[in-house]
Amino acid sequence: METIRFGVIGTGMISDRFADAVKATPDCEILSVYSRGTESGEAYARRHGIESVCTSLDALLSSGIDAVYVASPNLLHFSQSMAALDAGLHVLCEKPAVPTAEEYLALSQRATDGGLVLLEAMRPLHDPVLALIKETLPRLGRIRHAVLEYCQYSSRYDAFLRGEVKNAFNPNLANAAVMDIGIYPIELCVSLFGAPHAVFSGSVFLENGFEGEGMARLSYDGMQALILYSKITDSVRPSVITGEHGSLSFLHANSPQELSLHLRGEAPTVIPYAPVENNMIYELAEFCRLIRGRVFSHPYAKISEESIRIVEKIRACSGISFDV
Repeated sequence: METIRFGVIGTGMISDRFADAVKATPDCEILSVYSRGTESGEAYARRHGIESVCTSLDALLSSGIDAVYVASPNLLHFSQSMAALDAGLHVLCEKPAVPTAEEYLALSQRATDGGLVLLEAMRPLHDPVLALIKETLPRLGRIRHAVLEYCQYSSRYDAFLRGEVKNAFNPNLANAAVMDIGIYPIELCVSLFGAPHAVFSGSVFLENGFEGEGMARLSYDGMQALILYSKITDSVRPSVITGEHGSLSFLHANSPQELSLHLRGEAPTVIPYAPVENNMIYELAEFCRLIRGRVFSHPYAKISEESIRIVEKIRACSGISFDV
C-alpha cells in the first residue's frame, strides 16, 4: 500500500487537527468526510481541500478509502467503528475508543478476524516524550506515588453557563470529564505502571448531571497514583512522579513537556525535549506503520482496554450516568 486514503467522521476541532497531521505525514491523504450536516461537511472539505462530502455513513465507507478516522460523539464510536471494520477498513478512533471494555473487546476481535488495524487515538502513547519519561523513571528509585493532572477549561463551557448545552456537555452522548479529559492521565498512568488493583474516585457534577471534573486514586503494590482532571477549570500545576530518590515533573498529560528531574540533594535538571505543535503526527505515523506492516496485534490495545476498565470503575464509584 502506497498512499493511505482516509475518510473522516466528524468535523470538529479535533478533526481539523487530524487533517493538519495528515498534511504533514507522507503518503497519507483524506479522500472524504462524513457529516450529518451538509454545510458543516462542505466547510470542512473547503478548509482542507477534500473532494468528497458524504451525508451518510454508507457513502463514506464506500468512497474508495482504506481507513476511517472516527471523531464523532463518544456514543457513536462503537457502531461507526464496527461498521467500518465490517466494510474492511482500518479504524483510528478518537479517545475514548468506546465507553465499555466489552465494546472495545468486540471491536478488537472484529479487527483481528478481518486482518485490520484498530487503534485508539491517544496522543501521549505515541509521542517520543513517553520513551524519555520511561528512561528517566529508574533514576527516581522505587516509585511511591504519582500525581497526574490534566485540567483544561473547555471552550464550550462559557456557552453552557449561558444556558446553551452543546455536545461537549451533553451526558446523553456518553460524555463526561473522565471520558474527554481524564482519559489522558489515566492512559499515561497505565502505560507507565500497568493496571491498578483498586480504583477509588469522586466527581463534581454540573446542573444537568454532567461530570465537570473529578479525582481518582489508583492503588498499586507499593505506590499510589492520583488522577486529577477537569473540563471546567485550568491548572497551573505539573504532573509529578515521585520515587525514593527524587521526582520527575512535567506539564500537560495530553502532550507532556517541560520535563524536570529533581533528585534528592541535587539541583533540578531540565530534561531537553522540543515538543511539536501537533503531536497527532506521532499517532498517525504509528497507525500507518501498523497498517503497512500488517501488525494487527499491538501493545496499545491492552492499554486501551485496561484504561476503559478504569473509567468504568470511576463511573460506577462516582455515579456518572449517561442517562440523566
